[in-house]
Amino acid sequence: MKFTARQPGINVNVSPTHPLKEFAILAGGLLAIVVGVYLALGLAVDLIVPRLSMDLEKKLAGAFVGRLVENEDVADTTQSLQSLVDRLQDRCAPLPYSITVHVTEADAVNAAALPGGHMVVFTGLLAEMTSENELAFVLAHELGHFANRDHLRGLGRALVLMTASTLLLGADNSINSMIGQGLVLTELSFSRKQETQADEFALETLFCHYGHVADATSFFSKIPEDGDPGRFGHYFASHPENRRRIGHLEDLAQKRGYPTGHPLPLPVDLAADKNPP
Repeated sequence: MKFTARQPGINVNVSPTHPLKEFAILAGGLLAIVVGVYLALGLAVDLIVPRLSMDLEKKLAGAFVGRLVENEDVADTTQSLQSLVDRLQDRCAPLPYSITVHVTEADAVNAAALPGGHMVVFTGLLAEMTSENELAFVLAHELGHFANRDHLRGLGRALVLMTASTLLLGADNSINSMIGQGLVLTELSFSRKQETQADEFALETLFCHYGHVADATSFFSKIPEDGDPGRFGHYFASHPENRRRIGHLEDLAQKRGYPTGHPLPLPVDLAADKNPP
């Protein structure tokens, strides 16, 4: 009897489904998992921020502060800003920790609130200031972000990943370093509600410190209508419209009976930078 080879009716090694269809199913499933994790991290931010201890926040600060290089050329400027922030904080803006000011030489008209009570002020912002009161309002605005812990919410999902890696691997780990290096200070953003609350905090702080609110809205009138985000950083991105922002502060000052007053000149160390010999 002659043997004739025949193929089996079912080949278990070959899928009846087209390879492209299988790839689409796998890719779709992976995408769904990624989206689910991303949304879950977003929801976790609001759960983690109110419960984040000051000690853990200070540990997270290392991933950002370690990138800040202190420059002796701006030492006097840093000291002058630190003095003004200390006065604002001591008299009118108490916070759970003292704020440390870092001045960074960059054209960005911006400042940023970072974890652990670190405030970064860019020299581009200082170049726009024309009075101590105007500068005090901007600094108090950042203090408002600290008071409401917006600076942590502004980091969003990165904060969740950094918190988890800090608890599991310690503060100085490669994951925190990678996330910290990937975040650009000028890209930290807040919601319109958070910005409005910070403006109101700054207005109240200005009145508390000076007894009036002179130059509370001066800075916002300098922001161009197109609001170049590269130049004006987060002071425009996702913020209320400038006219509306100014109008809100003026209405609030009138409602609370805050007088306008007369602004003070910039501190000597800051004014000197604007008029070099």
